[in-house]
Amino acid sequence: MVLKVIRAQLSRTFQEFIRHQQSAGFLIIGCTALSLILANTPAYHTIEKIWETNAGIQFGNFSLFMTTHGWINDGLMAIFFFMVGLEIKRELIGGELSSFKKASLPVAAALGGMIVPAFIYYSLNYNFPETLRGWGIPMATDIAFALAVLLLAGNKIPFALKLMLTSLAVVDDLGAIIVIALFYSEKLQLNYLLATGGLTLLLSLMNYSGVKRFVWYVVPGLLLWYTIYKSGIHATVAGVIHAMTIPYDKHNEVESTLVKVEHEINVPVNFFILPLFALSNTLIHLDFELISNLISPLSLGIMLGLIIGKPLGITSFVWLAVKSGISSLDENMNFKQIFSVSLIGGIGFTMSIFITVLAFKDVTLVNTAKLAILLSSLIAALSGIFFITKLNR
Repeated sequence: MVLKVIRAQLSRTFQEFIRHQQSAGFLIIGCTALSLILANTPAYHTIEKIWETNAGIQFGNFSLFMTTHGWINDGLMAIFFFMVGLEIKRELIGGELSSFKKASLPVAAALGGMIVPAFIYYSLNYNFPETLRGWGIPMATDIAFALAVLLLAGNKIPFALKLMLTSLAVVDDLGAIIVIALFYSEKLQLNYLLATGGLTLLLSLMNYSGVKRFVWYVVPGLLLWYTIYKSGIHATVAGVIHAMTIPYDKHNEVESTLVKVEHEINVPVNFFILPLFALSNTLIHLDFELISNLISPLSLGIMLGLIIGKPLGITSFVWLAVKSGISSLDENMNFKQIFSVSLIGGIGFTMSIFITVLAFKDVTLVNTAKLAILLSSLIAALSGIFFITKLNR
């Protein structure tokens, strides 16, 4: 009886999480379409100037200025990464990643979905130093977009399959965060790294000492963002580090600071920050040169990585994990369903575009990569819907 109650509570929690992510996914799709339309109208240059406008703060000798686009990608997206960090911590302590048995399947799927696409991209761009840096682009899965597409496929999808996709995407996000921190950071500044270490220690001691009210974590968290931003590590990593210091009690989830904060920021992140990110990062002006670049090694590496590499990597690594006895499939899942979900895993979008902006400085390369990501995500979504609908029928 107790187990049934616990299972029902977990089911409600995941269903609530999935609902938010699905709704956000539809809004992000709409904002992307709007941005692409506006980019190919006379309003393009006006909107571009808005995103490139400098804004910031200054107190005496202290000043911090970035473009509007920079504040979105380095500032607001740190809050998105903070929410991702909270989700990862919750899953690691009391969720689907809290034990080897639970975590082995989504971890295997995520590893396959990162390694194979990166290898495909690297193989195609090995002799092109200017694009080789983009190997991390096809590694990511966009959870909001993917869950929105899963909803379009119908309401007969087994809950275990949705849970699998969610867990896979959480592990995938963790992998993307590690890749960003290790391979897409600038020259490191030791003094700011030391300050970052001190602030992380302070936040951890606050957690250990029993400080539960989130308000006490806000100012140290903002300082952490600033020191990481100045250290050379990408500023959004601060969101993940900050999240790991927030108190969480798996035995009393409802009263946990982490769960309360996650619920509070879920709506602004999913319905403001991510749509704003989509608007500012998909303003792609289409012309003959850009479209012709779709057959370049850069575009082919991204498209083949997401469309072929993702399903191939996810399905094969899950098969190996199950056949070796490391993992086991839920009784409501089979390999055909795993393959159909792995197709949806090819929807890169948010994290892929984010890595694109970090990987390249050349505008043509950035826009070429973004267009390849959008086309790949569309193909992945349509093929995923087709296969899932066929299986349900």
